[in-house]
Amino acid sequence: MTVIALYGCGGFGREVAPVARVSGGPDADRKILFVSDDRDTPPQINGVSVLTLDGLKKYEPQARVVITVAAHSARRAMAQRCIDRGLAFGSVIARSAQIYDDVRVADGAILCENTIITSNVRIGLHFHSNLFSYVAHDCVIGDYVTFAPRVSCNGNVRIEDNAYIGTGAVLRQGESGRPLVIGKGAVVGMGAVVTKDVPPGTVVVGNPAKPLENR
Repeated sequence: MTVIALYGCGGFGREVAPVARVSGGPDADRKILFVSDDRDTPPQINGVSVLTLDGLKKYEPQARVVITVAAHSARRAMAQRCIDRGLAFGSVIARSAQIYDDVRVADGAILCENTIITSNVRIGLHFHSNLFSYVAHDCVIGDYVTFAPRVSCNGNVRIEDNAYIGTGAVLRQGESGRPLVIGKGAVVGMGAVVTKDVPPGTVVVGNPAKPLENR
């Protein structure tokens, strides 16, 4: 039996639990748990048992941790706590998600319903792709990147670590050898249409997207 331990039981964690329950197919032998660092969390949420991280030890070595918190700094810290305890990571991939040729997705990914990743894509650790988002050909995505729902990431885009791409954002297609770049820790606001590189740590909004402080 595989144990999927969803680390974080906030809104996104509660959305991911039903996806995790069926993602292995109808014959999969799996158990879904929540893990919380808050000892005041109820012992069950939506029928799923809640444990502390230390309480997960009784399920080793079958347990695979999937972190459901969106904030990259918190996700990174939670991942380190798991590494320090020798826990292994897994991924949750919805049954409706589509993954095409020559795609590599590192551990810890959450690919929600109707995610599409096309061909020749590389994605780093602990990637979140929310409902109806896609990653097109020849994209490279770093660690701890979050896509909110309906992100359109067109081909030849490079997204560096810790970036957050908001609901409905559109990233224009780059060129072979000259990708569109979303810098480390950048935030793309919801509905933004990104036509130019976004520097590290910058927040951009609007159509065409511009740095927030310049609007």
